[in-house]
Formats: sequence, C-alpha cells, structure tokens
Amino acid sequence: MSLQPVPLLSFDFFSSRTVEIEVSTAPLSTDAGLLPVRQRDQQIRLTEQFAAALDERRDQALTRQSLLSMVRQRIYGILAGYEDQNDHDTLRSDPVFKLIADRLPDGPDLASQPTLSRFENAVTIPDLWRLRDVLVDLFLQSFDEPPRHLTLDLDAFDDPTHGQQQLTFFHGYYEQHQYLPIVVTCAENDLVVLVGLRHGTCHAALGADDDLRHLAGRLRAAWPDVAIHVRGDSGLGVPRMYDACRELGLTYTFGIGMNARLRAASDDLMKQAVGQYERTGQPQRLFLLVDYQAESWPASRPVVIKAEAHAQGTNRRAVVTDRPGVLVLPQAVYDEYAMRGESENRNKELKAELAADRLSDHRFLANFFRLYLHAAALNLLARLRHAVVQPPPLAGELGLPAELPAEAIDEPDRRRYFNKRRERDPLGGGFACTWRTRLIKVAAEVITRSRRVIVRLSGSWPHLDHFEQISQAVSRPAARVTPG
Repeated sequence: MSLQPVPLLSFDFFSSRTVEIEVSTAPLSTDAGLLPVRQRDQQIRLTEQFAAALDERRDQALTRQSLLSMVRQRIYGILAGYEDQNDHDTLRSDPVFKLIADRLPDGPDLASQPTLSRFENAVTIPDLWRLRDVLVDLFLQSFDEPPRHLTLDLDAFDDPTHGQQQLTFFHGYYEQHQYLPIVVTCAENDLVVLVGLRHGTCHAALGADDDLRHLAGRLRAAWPDVAIHVRGDSGLGVPRMYDACRELGLTYTFGIGMNARLRAASDDLMKQAVGQYERTGQPQRLFLLVDYQAESWPASRPVVIKAEAHAQGTNRRAVVTDRPGVLVLPQAVYDEYAMRGESENRNKELKAELAADRLSDHRFLANFFRLYLHAAALNLLARLRHAVVQPPPLAGELGLPAELPAEAIDEPDRRRYFNKRRERDPLGGGFACTWRTRLIKVAAEVITRSRRVIVRLSGSWPHLDHFEQISQAVSRPAARVTPG
C-alpha cells in the first residue's frame, strides 16, 4: 500500500489542473553552485590562508566551531548573497554549507549568529596586519612567473552606515553617515591587493601613500624588476601621492579637477572639437598636452586635457602623469587611464553585489575585518573567473583592423568590445550577480551515504552546462595568471 502525501497548500490559478504544494523530506539546498567554488578554493587555499592569519585565543576544550569553518561560512555566504550574520541562523543547517565547511550534511550544525558575532568582534589589530599580508601573498601566488609590469588602481568608495558603528560620521558631499574605505586592485588580474577601512569624513587620499609604500615593498621584494604604474581619480591626485610614487620609483596617472587655468588653456581645443562635430555629426575627442604647475606644486608636471563633443554635449577631463610616453602620445596615456573603469567595476562588485556596504558591527575593528571578508569573497570569485575564462573576441569581430590589440581599441569601440566579451563569455567576464543567477543559485538534493555524498541536480536546469563547464575546469590543476 502506498501512502500519498497530504498537500500543504493548493492554488487554482492554473485552469486545467490544481497546483498542490508538498513538503519534501529529502535534504535540500538552494546553493549547490557553491560546490565548484569550494573546489577552486581547495586548489588555491584562499580561505585556509585567510583563517591561518587569525590568532586562536579560545579554549579548545570549549570550542565547537573552528576559525576555518566560520571563515568559510562568511565568505561563501557573501558570494551567495547572505551578507549578514543573521542569515546563518538558518544556513547553519544547510547541507551544502556544511559540505563547504568540511562537515557531513547530517553532522552537527555550523556556527550561529551569536557565535559569528563573537568571532568577528574578537579580531585584533595584529590580526588585521596579518590579513593585509595574506591579500598580498595570495596576489603573488596568482602569477605563474614574475610579471614585467603591474597596474595598481587606487579608489575610495562611500560605505553608508545606519547604526552606532564606531568612527562613522556624516559626510556632507554624500549626505549620509558612512565609512570611506580605500581599495587597491590590479588591472592585470582583477584581484584586490589591499583594503583599508577609514572614518567617514576622511580625505580620499588619507593613508594611501603609506599603503603604496607597503605594497611596493612587498612586490619589489618578490619581483625586484617589476615596473609598477599607479592610477587614481582626482581625489587621490594630491602632491604627497606624486611624491610617494617618485620616492618608490612608480609611474603614475591621476585625475585632476578642471580649474580656470586648465579651462582657459583648452578653450581653443574645445572650440575645435565642437566645430568638427557640427561639420561631421560624429563624436570628437581631441587632446592637448600642457606643462602645468599648481600653486602647491614645487615644479610643473605634464597634464593631458581631453576635449570631447558629442550628441550629449561637451566634456572636458584632465590627468596629471609622469609617464615618459606622454610627450609623444598624450591620447594613449589618457586612454590607458580611462581603462581604470574596469577596476571601478571591481569596486562596484565589492560594494553593491557582494554587499561590502553592510559593515554593521559596532566595533570599528570588527567592521574592518568584515571588509576583508568581502574582499576575500571577491578575490575567490576572480580566481574562479580565471579558471573558466574564454579567449577574448578579436578586434576584427567588431569591424576593426584584425591586428589591432584590445588595449589599442578607442572609445566607443572599447565599450562594444567589453560588451561583446561578456556576451560571449558570461561567466569568465561576468559580475557576481551573473554567477549567482547562472551557477550558485540552484536547488539540489543532498544524500549522505556511507562512502560518498550525492548531490542531485535537476536535469532541466537551464544552466547545467555552466555547472559542468566550471566543475571540469576546477577539477584540473589550478591555472595561474600569465603576466603581460
């Protein structure tokens, strides 16, 4: 005799049949796509090295949750869209989250919200110093051989706060209570190399020169001959940053605000751009190199001014640089600076998609630690992208000269190029939200046997091919970045 389960609910919106809701007794998860992510993590040992940097001060006789399992709970939770500690009051019994924390699905539950809160609030300043070095260590490990050059992008972003967090202040420009973190990313491999949490009303360049000194020292110790170029917007373009770059032997390109003198110097160029646009109907971008010295500068520096005219109006921007090639190719120097927009996308992923704006602990140090957790989640995703990325499209596919390298593609064709790349390779070129919808968020049945754990996916899942592709890629030995 078979017993039919009793429907929990029923709906009548479907005209030909009643839709009935039943409860399955099988262990289920909605985040089975985290499993290949965990496999990649096993190869590069990201969470393992992260947890090893933390000082274990608990009595082990009274401890049920390891530092490593809690690090993995938080980092994988951030990747899957669970940025708050409260989420883990339910996720602690999820079979997939148990697996990624090295626990059998039918084993004891993972850490609860109170345990995770104590974990984050126990972090000390020496822990944060060690985590700073771990980010650099993981960055060094991502290269198979010493790179010839690196491009470091410095940027600050507003991080709104809504509680009683320490050192959160009201910022008049952003019109909110906030922190102002700084992030350093590498344009060659999209990894976060350094993060810093700062009080909400600090100057954008606060501490950035010291951050550069630390990074340059670590990178040059490993790769003495690497050439390092630094980019940043006008908020970071201050004399002490120029001086720090010169002291460290780094080249730089920083944005500089348009003032009356720079506008006067470029008025004729703007008139020329407007005239050419009116005659041709085509967008115009013209460039001018001037030798400029602000009142606070001890000497003059080269400044490249862009004058742009198009259907939306006119636009003037300027950068200050010490790149040797600026005297010959000022447009190329400016366009290379504009490519930092890809690095700004990493900041958007960090803040908006991986929810780094949820620094909701009371203690400043705990929130600094949370920023590291979010940065580690982004780096794990970036390393996963490296494992599955497809060859980029060729310039010829956009109707451009086939021999033209991607770096030489000018606007607006560069935007078309990146859109084409993401269309062709949705995961290798995709943002965190794409990874969630196409891979991570998938229901699965998890069955524990005596010798194996079986994870059953739906055969009708539209993105099963992505899961197979990524699982095969991370089952091979870890691929590293080939330096440019």
